[in-house]
Amino acid sequence: MLVVTRFVVPEQDAAEFREKARTALLTMRSRRGCRAVVLGRSADDPTAWTLSTRWSSVGDYRRALSTFEVKVDVVPLLQQAVDEPTTFEELLAWDEQQGLVESEPALAADAGSVGPGEAGVEYPEGHNAPDR
Repeated sequence: MLVVTRFVVPEQDAAEFREKARTALLTMRSRRGCRAVVLGRSADDPTAWTLSTRWSSVGDYRRALSTFEVKVDVVPLLQQAVDEPTTFEELLAWDEQQGLVESEPALAADAGSVGPGEAGVEYPEGHNAPDR
């Protein structure tokens, strides 16, 4: 799984942001299932930054977000992120060690209509699932 989080950082705040991101990177890399962490800045726009992570599974990523260290070192940084989707399935990837890896989509057919904790829940007659 791939997580790409974008940030817009004014140039005068770049050094402070980079140090906070370094702390976040070091914390994330030690979480179970974390395969890579990369901090990047646009070569064309010095205010555009990304923090990208790769995970063995969505479960490993979600468990990492719930740890105390991540809540202290990473979540405050993530609160500065551009509000947009960040988590993606890796469907086709290549790297030097594994070569080309192609995966089948893992999203459930009802992923767009069922939220966490709702799968397999039967609602009493006359009651519907919560609105989204």
